[in-house]
Amino acid sequence: MIRDRLAARAAGARPGFRLRGLEVSRVEGFSDAVFGFAVTLLIVSLEVPQTFHELLSVMRGFLPFAISFYLLVQVWYAHYVFFRRYGLQDAPTIVLNCALLFVVLFYVYPLKFLFTLLVDLLTGGRPISGVGQPLEPMIALDQVWLLFVIYGAGFLAVMLIFALLYRHAHARRAELELTALEVFDTRSEIARFALLAGVGLLSIWVALVVSRHQAGLAGFVYFLVGVVEAVHGSLTAKRRGKLQARLADEIPAGGSPPG
Repeated sequence: MIRDRLAARAAGARPGFRLRGLEVSRVEGFSDAVFGFAVTLLIVSLEVPQTFHELLSVMRGFLPFAISFYLLVQVWYAHYVFFRRYGLQDAPTIVLNCALLFVVLFYVYPLKFLFTLLVDLLTGGRPISGVGQPLEPMIALDQVWLLFVIYGAGFLAVMLIFALLYRHAHARRAELELTALEVFDTRSEIARFALLAGVGLLSIWVALVVSRHQAGLAGFVYFLVGVVEAVHGSLTAKRRGKLQARLADEIPAGGSPPG
């Protein structure tokens, strides 16, 4: 299992953060099955193409599949890191984990549709046809705003759930015996996912307030994800370095870091 191999290599570990979830739990095993099913739903076609034209149609879905697959892997890895760091399996963690899996499964098709649409637009666009229906565009101009609201709601939900998971870990810091540095890292992750959730909320707001002809601007909001990650990562790294230096000065000779 991928989790076992990553755990053996201490993937996701940070200097000064003790990994508490060294064994793959039943919660993680179930989660992996759900993520695997979500990836299966992303596949363009479950049938072998019967003609070359059908094969080309399938191949055109490669790039949207690759983008959607990458985003799902990012969610999976964030899930992996959380469980490696804290190893929690209590009721609140299970509830939040199930909520995350529900959102992931529910938003597979909106995710695939959005990036199929974007790739098609960048490559010249193409119509789609329904069974027994005439050809029609993938989406009407006055529907774009709703597409970004739907996608934004899923993005917002995923980020908020991760923020709540880390908040729960922070609430259990005494039982988990988190050190001062580990508490800092946990709070940093809460802030990080809350800020990312804010990006999704901003995109929804843009989609709702701008004119229907400018609804595409809501998609450009997601470029802020890179900005948020870079700025938050830089500021966090500096503050973490100062905290490590201060804690090192407080450790007596032969002693251990304060909890």
